[in-house]
Amino acid sequence: MDPENYKILQVEETATDEEIEASYQRLKAQYNEDKWKDGEEGNNAARMLTRLETAYREVMDERREKKQNTSGADAFEAVGDAIRRGDIAAAQQLLDGFNERNAEWHYLQSVVFYKKNWINECKKQLEIAMQLDPPNQKYRTAYDKLNSRAQYQQQTGGAPNTNPNPASDGEQMGGNWCAQCASMCYTCLCVNCLYNLCCSCR
Repeated sequence: MDPENYKILQVEETATDEEIEASYQRLKAQYNEDKWKDGEEGNNAARMLTRLETAYREVMDERREKKQNTSGADAFEAVGDAIRRGDIAAAQQLLDGFNERNAEWHYLQSVVFYKKNWINECKKQLEIAMQLDPPNQKYRTAYDKLNSRAQYQQQTGGAPNTNPNPASDGEQMGGNWCAQCASMCYTCLCVNCLYNLCCSCR
């Protein structure tokens, strides 16, 4: 990071991208107007315009690269933490902010869908994760357990929620499903699947 670039842009290093953009546009308009003035004042404005363009490009490129780099292990861990504390909205928001969506991204998205009880969507995300990273046993295990749950529900007459409608998110978070856990066998299956799918993202 070159502090001089921020000085040229007349913003603090803690400024948001929007604040940087606003200051850049303001200074650009000012220097474009001043460069037509006579003498040294015009020459200086032209030089500052060139420096402004360079500073803006370097700062924004650096920030873009930094955002891409955060879409790695630390960012995935943040999503896992949000899931473990039950903050599904925060987990989804973090996932939406990723630029690169690799196998682990699709796995974590499947966990979010699972927590919402959107089983079909969860399955699709796990399938993508397995396609992107075939040797990963974690994805395969989660997929097999998800299929086991679906098979059990078919045998017992239950049906997973397959309608990802945010308007009914309260029910999709597991309300109807938990109400069906009357038998000990089904309860054990639910706990086992939930633990392995949602807690193995540590």
